[in-house]
Amino acid sequence: MYSGPIAATLHPRQGEPMDAASRTAVIERYLTAYNTFDIDGMLAVLAPDVRFENASGDTVNAEANGIEAFRSLAEQGRQLFSAREQRLTGLAFEGDTAYAGIAWRGTFAVDMPDGPRAGTTIELQGRSEFTFDGERIAKLVDRS
Repeated sequence: MYSGPIAATLHPRQGEPMDAASRTAVIERYLTAYNTFDIDGMLAVLAPDVRFENASGDTVNAEANGIEAFRSLAEQGRQLFSAREQRLTGLAFEGDTAYAGIAWRGTFAVDMPDGPRAGTTIELQGRSEFTFDGERIAKLVDRS
C-alpha cells in the first residue's frame, strides 16, 4: 500500500525533468483536490491542453480535451457525487508516465436513471496513467 507526504509546491530547476518524487507530489496534489471537490486545485496541476479519458473495460465513457473541457467534466462530477475518494495503492514510473493503482469509492448525490439511487456507495479498483509535460499532467487516463 502506498502512503506518502503531500508536497505543497514543486520547483525543479529550469529545463530539468521532474524526478519521481516530484511527479508523485503532483499526483498527490491532484488526488487531494479530487477527493475534496477542489476543481481549481485539480486544474492547477494540469497542462492547458490536457487530455483526459475515463474507460471501463474497452469502453471510453468520458473524455475531455483541454482544460475548459476538463473543468466542465469536473463540475458534472461534483454534482453527481456527495463524496468520493481516489486512494493510491501503488505507483510505478516509465519515462514521462506514472502508472498508479487506484482504489476508488464514491457516494451518489442523485438518483441515476436505471442505476444506483442517491446515497448508494460504490467501490472500484482501477489504474490511472499520468503522463507529464514538464511540471504538469498532460494526459490522464482512468481505467476500471
